[in-house]
Amino acid sequence: MLEPTGPLPPEIYWRRRVLAIGVSVVVLALVIWLVVALTGGDDPDQNPEPAAAEVSTSATTTAADASADAASASTTRSGEASASSGSRGAEGLAAEDADDSSTTTTSAAPVPPGQCSDQSLAVRVTADEPNYRVGSEPDFTIVITNIGTSPCERDLGAGLQQVLVYSLDGNERLWANTDCFPESTADIRSLDPGDQAAYSVKWSATTSEPGCQAPREPVGPGAYTVVGQLGGLRSVPEPFNITP
Repeated sequence: MLEPTGPLPPEIYWRRRVLAIGVSVVVLALVIWLVVALTGGDDPDQNPEPAAAEVSTSATTTAADASADAASASTTRSGEASASSGSRGAEGLAAEDADDSSTTTTSAAPVPPGQCSDQSLAVRVTADEPNYRVGSEPDFTIVITNIGTSPCERDLGAGLQQVLVYSLDGNERLWANTDCFPESTADIRSLDPGDQAAYSVKWSATTSEPGCQAPREPVGPGAYTVVGQLGGLRSVPEPFNITP
C-alpha cells in the first residue's frame, strides 16, 4: 500500500505525499491558531479590571453622595441656627422698642415675690435745668411709672434708687447718690396702671466712688449725662451741662 505505483518514477509520488502532508500540517496549524484567536477574547482573566473599575466608581459615587448629604444636613442645621438666632434677636429688639425710656440689667438683685416686676415699670431721670454754673448743685428728678396693666406694689426705698452721673460718652462714672449716703429704709408704694412716683436728688457736683473712700473732687465745666436705676431697671442717659 505504501509503495507508489504508476507510470511515473517513485520519487515523484513520494514528493507529492510529503507536500500533501506538509500542506495538511500547515492547514491544521492555521485552524488551531484561528480557534485560539477567536476564543482568546473571552478569557476570563481580562474581566476583573472592568469589574474593579465599576466597584471603584460605585464606591466613589457613594462617598460623594454621603459627603453631599452631610453638607446638606450641615447647611440645614446652620440655616436653622441662623434663623433661631435671628428670631431671638428680633424678639430682643421688640422688647427694647417697647419702652425706650428704660432698660433692664441682669446684675441687680431679683425682685421680691409679690412686688411689681421690672417689666411692668419704667424709670426716667432728668436734670431740672439743662445748664448749671460751676459751683452750683444740680438737681435731678427720678420718676418710676407703672406701665403694666395691673396694680402692684414695689419697694422704692432710697437705697434701691440710684442716680448716677457719667461723662458725656458714658465711659467715666463720676458720682452716684448711694456712694456716700447708702439707705436701707424700705418705702413700699402701691402703683395703679399709669401711676408715677417721683423723687428729687441733689448733687454736690463733686466726684465719689462706692464706699466714699476716695477724695471728692469738684467737676469742671463740660457736658455730662445722668442715669436713673431701680433694681434691674436703668433709664436712658439724659444730658446736661456745667458752664463756667
